[in-house]
Amino acid sequence: MRVLMPLPDHDFDVTEVAVPWRVLTDAGHEVVFATERAGTRPAADPRLLTGVIFGQLGAAEEPTRFYEQLTRAPEFSATVAWADEDVTAYDGLLLPGGHAPGMRQYLGSAELRRQVARFWALGRPVGAICHGVLVLARTEDPATGRSVLTDRRTTCLPKYMERGAYLSTAWRLGRYYRTYPAYVEDEVRGALGDPGAQFERGPRELTRRGTASDDTHAFVVEDGTYLSARWPGDAYLFSRRYLALLRSTAGA
Repeated sequence: MRVLMPLPDHDFDVTEVAVPWRVLTDAGHEVVFATERAGTRPAADPRLLTGVIFGQLGAAEEPTRFYEQLTRAPEFSATVAWADEDVTAYDGLLLPGGHAPGMRQYLGSAELRRQVARFWALGRPVGAICHGVLVLARTEDPATGRSVLTDRRTTCLPKYMERGAYLSTAWRLGRYYRTYPAYVEDEVRGALGDPGAQFERGPRELTRRGTASDDTHAFVVEDGTYLSARWPGDAYLFSRRYLALLRSTAGA
């Protein structure tokens, strides 16, 4: 199957892109990367590769290795333009996150949101993690004029995580962890019809992450063909559950 993964030109999260790519391609599926302009070779947030501050808060060793493999993969350079692509040619859509300033190109794109709305209407698997949930929160269902998430259960980057990362690093990095003035959770909640019932924050975590072999500290929310996760620490579970969604819809 073919999965479309839109990306900004730079600053996306290493783990939230490289882990799903590795899990899906290892299972025999094709991941097609879309950027604003076709042929753009995207790049992850460099701080996450070296450690955000004093070598800490960066991507873990295995996702970093996956990203190095991804940068050598031919599909990483053969990007398509997200506004021009025929979304009906894809079996799935994945919306990764990231918080650095370059993410605004992707999170704020009206052209991308129009394509996401078209794909959403197909009823095929859509996965969003961390800031990627903002794309869906901002995507309008043309049939209702409301967000496509209005009636869905979801998670996203919790406010306590975003606030904690910002407050602990602002003295050195300024607003690096504040992509927008509003917190991600607040904007996502604002898109829901009943945020108290639909939004799921998950167990409180600050540093512990899920891994390839241990989902103890990972959390995702699945609602029909929509799957969401909170942060890079959920990436392995998110990827495996998304793979299962692809397989279940293929057999439907």
